[in-house]
Amino acid sequence: MSQDTTGVILLNLGGPERTADVRPFLYNLFADRLIIRLGPPFMQRPLAWWIARRRAPKSRVFYERIGGGSPLNRITRAQGEALAAQLAGDGSFKVGMAMRYWHPFAQEVLPDFIKAGVKRLIALTLYPHYSIATTGSSIRDLRDCLTTLPGGKEIEVTEITSWPEQEDYINCLTRLINETRQGREDSEIIYSAHSLPAKFIADGDPYLDHLRLTIAALERKTGIKGHLCFQSRSGPVEWLTPSTPDTIRRLAAQNCRGLIVVPLSFVSDHVETLYEIDIQYRQLAEDLGMKFARIPALNTEKAFISGLKKLVIKACQEPGARNQETGIRSQESGIRK
Repeated sequence: MSQDTTGVILLNLGGPERTADVRPFLYNLFADRLIIRLGPPFMQRPLAWWIARRRAPKSRVFYERIGGGSPLNRITRAQGEALAAQLAGDGSFKVGMAMRYWHPFAQEVLPDFIKAGVKRLIALTLYPHYSIATTGSSIRDLRDCLTTLPGGKEIEVTEITSWPEQEDYINCLTRLINETRQGREDSEIIYSAHSLPAKFIADGDPYLDHLRLTIAALERKTGIKGHLCFQSRSGPVEWLTPSTPDTIRRLAAQNCRGLIVVPLSFVSDHVETLYEIDIQYRQLAEDLGMKFARIPALNTEKAFISGLKKLVIKACQEPGARNQETGIRSQESGIRK
């Protein structure tokens, strides 16, 4: 492979692909202090082990209900293959993926890029909205791995850390909302995003601002006002509100007869779309007398992959720049200057 080859690594959460993977996946998740601080640092891993052991049986049931495991890795791999195909006419690119809490980890993937002679790496988050708990954790892990791997310090890393208003992303969501609304014009739209401890926002995390940018862009396109709410909270801390279940109950009390759920912060199907939304929230809405629909996840939508391609090309053209719209940052050796 030519030394002119540019590496592209897709960053995402990862997910257990078998029910046997659930407990170690949960341990990896709760062991990350960027997501949640479990007492003093020396207690993080023991408490993560205890929480994972306690929660694994219930979580396994969720994964059993969606086929025995998360499809996230499979979908992300397919997104990478589709992106590589679209990039093929624009130069030499090597596309891979790194998951934060399950295989393939960055430390498992990066040696392939180093072996291929890649000197420039585009780290593309699949979280459109930046948070230290998602993109921030994945980027830090990537940088840490590069500093410890032989040859890793020679790689220039360009980070694409957020893209809440990327044109193709917005256009894809707009089209899916409009298609889902056909015959359901009286339904209310709820934008369901992954929740975050409220303290993160108080400390300056831009996640909520990024969500609002996406919603504003969608409402300009659709001409319809929606309701922002949050799912997937866990633990005894204060989380962003209102929750998605509370929003569904509030709308039912206001005589709403139908709901269209837009999974705002998720670009791939996984347990939070396939179980939480499609099973739990659907059942709640229907029990309250409302019709229920969810727009499809973007997954490998051609126009969405085209948007990812544009982000990569833009990053290649703007070395050393920090772009406020797309969150592009370039740095040497994965270490923030």
